This record gives sequence, C-alpha cells and structure tokens, in this order.
Amino acid sequence: MELGIEHSGAWVIALFVIVIASWLLYKYMAPKTWREWVGAGLIQSFIIALYAEMYGFPLTIYLMVRFLGLDSGSGDLNANLWSTLVGVGETGMMISMILGYALLFIGFGIFIQGWRQLYHAKQENRLATDGLYSLVRHPQYTGLFIGLFGEGVIHWPTIFSVGLFPVIILIYVLLARREEKKVIEEFGEEYLEYKQKVPAFLPVKGKWKQFIQRSGNTGQSNL
Repeated sequence: MELGIEHSGAWVIALFVIVIASWLLYKYMAPKTWREWVGAGLIQSFIIALYAEMYGFPLTIYLMVRFLGLDSGSGDLNANLWSTLVGVGETGMMISMILGYALLFIGFGIFIQGWRQLYHAKQENRLATDGLYSLVRHPQYTGLFIGLFGEGVIHWPTIFSVGLFPVIILIYVLLARREEKKVIEEFGEEYLEYKQKVPAFLPVKGKWKQFIQRSGNTGQSNL
C-alpha cells in the first residue's frame, strides 16, 4: 500500500530543526547531575521524534492507517494528525499550527526569562523571589511544559510526543522537589516561607495574564 502523504520527506529541514532545538535545549538546561541528564535526554527524544515525523516520515499516520484503518480510501492523507483525523485538511493544520506556535513562543519566553532571573539571583547570592518567581517557584519548568504541549500536542501530535509529554512532566516535577531540598539547605526558613506563599508551577487564578506579560519583561526585577 502506497500512501500519498502531504508535508513529508523534508529530511534536510528535519535535521536542521532538530540540531537548532537541541542546541538551545542544552545551552539553557545545562544538565549536570544524572537526573538532569535523564530529563534532558527525554526532551531530546521528544524533539527528535517530533520533528522527524513533522518533516520526515509521518510514522503516527502510517501506523494509524495500517492498524486502525484511518485511510479514507482516497489515499490523500496529511502528515498532520489533526488534519487527517478530523478531516479538515489544510485548515485544521493551519489552526493547530497557529495555536501550537503561540504556546511554543509563550513557553519559550517564560523559560528564557525564568533562566535570566535565576541567573541574576545566583550572581547576587540571593533567593529568586521576584519577577516570574513571585508567581511560581519553577517558571522555567512551567515554560518548558507549555512549549512542549504547544508544539508536540497541539501543533503536531505524534504517538511519541503525546506519550513522552506526561513522562517529561513527571520527571521534572520530581527533579523540582529534589532541587527544593537543596535550596532549603541553603536558604532555610526564607525559602520555606516563600514556598508557603507561591505555587510550584501554575500561577493562581487570575494571575496568568500577569505571568505571561512578565515573561516578556527583560528587566531583572518585576515587582
């Protein structure tokens, strides 16, 4: 059975995007412990699987056609799962792309701003509690989750991206707990009081707009 699948076979683009995304991952995540390397490795797998399917070979579509009878009989399929599954063609792919990229850029902005604020706090040998850190304790991970959800679930869902996403969340939730133990050893009661007031990953109701706005503020402090 030969399938005519649109938006596939662009392996040069796939390789280019994988390399750029992987470089950004290790530049800003900078894993040191084996647990951090496990988390980064899972994200690396997510990136490779996602963009290999997005631009190269749409394995998810092939498997669903082969084993679930997804093929409508026309032989004209789209590599994007939403387009093929819902049957809305290019329109569905465009909607999922816009929504997915919006979440990706929002998540990336939150991640980078969180990284900057934590870097400045470490340089000043103080606890990061301002800016994004005044709304959540782990804004970098929040941004990471939002970005991965936007790109690998909303924009271009695949078997691997959808399957890996909850595993990545679990790994980084556990990693955040271990990191907090170390911070408590360093800052003691100051961090415990901060922990009581500020949620871990999700801003409280009514604070999301403020959270997203602060991700675009390049200042060191956003009180």
